[in-house]
Amino acid sequence: MAFDEGLAERIREYFLHRSDVIEKKMFGGLCFMVSDHMCCGIVKETLMARVGPDNYAQCLAKRYASEMDFTGKAMKGMIYVAPEGLESDSDLAEWLSTCLTFVESLPAKKR
Repeated sequence: MAFDEGLAERIREYFLHRSDVIEKKMFGGLCFMVSDHMCCGIVKETLMARVGPDNYAQCLAKRYASEMDFTGKAMKGMIYVAPEGLESDSDLAEWLSTCLTFVESLPAKKR
């Protein structure tokens, strides 16, 4: 399983203050779960961002964003962000904030 370890470390730093984040190996890469919800991940050098259906079109229109077509069909609410769109920490933080805002709007998972 190959994923950008440098990007993973940057994401870990972003979530460092949270106690509800765990990492899981999924989708052939690494996913970050927040309160048991998939929030974001890394496939090779690409950020996999869960932005939600309401933000999907707006986020997809941003530079370096593309449809997440992992299964051969676009997954609504999920996008890829190319490495060029993550070069600065502020760019990465903006994407992660969008993901976190969506995930925090979801109901708690039943245990």
